[in-house]
Amino acid sequence: MQLPTISGRLSLFILLVWGTLATQLGGQTRYADLSLSSLFSSGWSSAGAENLLVLQGGAHDPNKRGFTVQNVELSLMGAVDPFLRGEAHLIFQIDAEGESIFELEEAFLTTQTLAYGLQVKAGTYFTEFGRLNPQHPHSWSYVDQPVINTRLLGGDGLRGPGVRVAWLSPLPWYAELFLGIQNANGETAVSFLNSPEEDQFLGRPLVDRELGSVADLLRSARWLNSFNLGEATTVNLGASALWGPNATGEGGKTNIYGGDIYLKWQPLANDQGWPFVAVQGELMHRNYLAAAHNSELFIGVEENLTDFGWYAQLQWGFKRGWVSGVRYESAAGSGKDGIDPLRDQRTRVAGNLTYYPSEFSKVRLQLNLDSARFLDRGNAWGFWVQYEFLLGQHAGHKF
Repeated sequence: MQLPTISGRLSLFILLVWGTLATQLGGQTRYADLSLSSLFSSGWSSAGAENLLVLQGGAHDPNKRGFTVQNVELSLMGAVDPFLRGEAHLIFQIDAEGESIFELEEAFLTTQTLAYGLQVKAGTYFTEFGRLNPQHPHSWSYVDQPVINTRLLGGDGLRGPGVRVAWLSPLPWYAELFLGIQNANGETAVSFLNSPEEDQFLGRPLVDRELGSVADLLRSARWLNSFNLGEATTVNLGASALWGPNATGEGGKTNIYGGDIYLKWQPLANDQGWPFVAVQGELMHRNYLAAAHNSELFIGVEENLTDFGWYAQLQWGFKRGWVSGVRYESAAGSGKDGIDPLRDQRTRVAGNLTYYPSEFSKVRLQLNLDSARFLDRGNAWGFWVQYEFLLGQHAGHKF
């Protein structure tokens, strides 16, 4: 008996889940909110196919000339019981080579009734580092993720199995502390015990490392604060940190630190959220301590590789359904000779215009101008058209 293809299994799964929940909903019994978000793009870049895969390094970025299936996400969310809430997000993609990808993106429980401002999340989930990493691609303000996020947190975002505790403090302003611990291995933990298709990372060979103590896990911390600056303006300030081992050998470890800001102005008298002005920015710094390594193929001493980058963006919702934006970003690495496309000096300027016919669809035009040392001409441009539709009920995203 021949097994169904990945896309065939995905189709069968969606039909099964949809049919089951539709039956229950028809009988006035509601177990979960079900939604399907489909994100596509098309466009062109002056960079060749190989360079374009590096320029658009995010797993959900448009990274080929022509058409891209960026992300098709099936989400199930609802109350498990009076004490727990559950979420699951399953995604489908078609990569630049035309291969189908189907994977579990997130599935976790969160508590609802703990005292003293505490909440626990357990399962597999996006690490709460910075502002953009925990967000799903359909909620981004641009067609692609910033370069520094791709380099430090991975093309698919930093995520994995674990548990985190959040504490909403009794301070007079909104202040919440997040502490988490997750597995440090896997392809979604590129700065740590990642397992890419190649056997090296940043020019260094990778070795297997067993879990021996808590120090071999990924530890995360985030402190988020929110203030009102008058009746029409709110600002969020966050600081995040990550600590964990890397796969260069015993003694190899990685630390990543970041800060983020989000400011939004929206007048009290508005037309369903318009007009508004939103400013967002993040900066990140990585210390990647590569362990000494001695083998037949590679001899290297202990080396500290550092990377730094940031982005800043402005979104202007000038009329109901219409948003224009501009983003500038920069990323660079040091501690290694030569030009490494994954660590060299990069800048990008992007401008876009988005139209929302309703809350269930959008069309976005975006123009990118990239500058990078590894490019033959030093720069490249790209033009992308993105379109999305949403079926079902999707929970709102955090401010």
